[in-house]
Amino acid sequence: MKIKEIKLSIIKMPLKLPFSTSLGTVLDREGIIIEVFDTDGAVGYGEVVAFSTPWYTEETVQTCYHMLKDLLIPLILEEPITHPNEVQSRFNHIRGNNMAKAGIETAIWDLYAKLQHQPLWKLINGVRNEVLAGVVVGTQDIKEAIAQINSYLMDGYKRVKVKIKPGSDYLLLKEIRKHCPDIALMADANSAYTLKDIEMLKALDDFELLMIEQPLAVDDIVEHSILKKELKTPICLDESIVTYHDAESAIYLNSCQVINIKIGRVGGLKNAIKIHDLCQKHNIQVWCGGMIEFGISRAHNIALSTKEGFTIPGDISASNRYWEEDIITPQVDIIHGTIKAPSGFGIGYEMNDRRMNQATTYKEYFR
Repeated sequence: MKIKEIKLSIIKMPLKLPFSTSLGTVLDREGIIIEVFDTDGAVGYGEVVAFSTPWYTEETVQTCYHMLKDLLIPLILEEPITHPNEVQSRFNHIRGNNMAKAGIETAIWDLYAKLQHQPLWKLINGVRNEVLAGVVVGTQDIKEAIAQINSYLMDGYKRVKVKIKPGSDYLLLKEIRKHCPDIALMADANSAYTLKDIEMLKALDDFELLMIEQPLAVDDIVEHSILKKELKTPICLDESIVTYHDAESAIYLNSCQVINIKIGRVGGLKNAIKIHDLCQKHNIQVWCGGMIEFGISRAHNIALSTKEGFTIPGDISASNRYWEEDIITPQVDIIHGTIKAPSGFGIGYEMNDRRMNQATTYKEYFR
């Protein structure tokens, strides 16, 4: 690949509905879209999934932009790249900043797949041509949550995730189970609990959840191993798994039964695949987490979710879950609870230039 030019665009769009977690409420979504052009005019798309403020991780849109502009893009442009797997090694001397690294690495994966005339999901040895779709309920108001769930079930979603925190957990889940006794239901705590809350968490075993996601601290692996011995509900780790070594440690300490793999959180598609393969080896279930993405990241998530281990529906919803109109074409649609893996080369989606222009607040080119 002879990369000629890289374009960064900061975009911002309002969500259709507020999205609330134990850490705060999101009304508008800001992000960075990366376009990598080769000398023949082919383009690969990537997305930085960091938020405007550091509530999920320490990275933000502005810190990622700095990392890309001043450090990562110059490393990419300094000499040709033969394969996307080389990107990680170029960044090895730069610590952290996984979301910035993943944004440009995934754009290069898309470009490479297009130059190879293959869909990205086939290039990474995906085994299924459709993926199961799950959805996140972005409210902790009981009536609103039940109304949203009923609507999503009518749309065909196979799995529902709700956000919980102390004081908004047992009663919320009880009412959801009362109205929807048979749905595949999981709860995401976003690190809202401590080991002092063990009895509170044990009470949630009543609801036969698929899993409880990241109940304890964002950087914890050890205490989750203690909690796991007390719960019948499977524990899923999310924020704790930032590196391959984190996943190895969690498996070694028996801290979880499930790992949520997010391409942005772990630093790129190569790392996501490595963690997937490790979990396959040790019989740890995996699923693909979401970050209230725009369509570019959603397309990369679809490709990753075609890998063999992704048997649990991920946070991969339709474009209209969050947006009146997404930045990609065609829009991502749900059909009978699944999303078709696209047949086009690369991520299989094109940029909706009109919508992209409407959403762009700043752009810059690097050659």
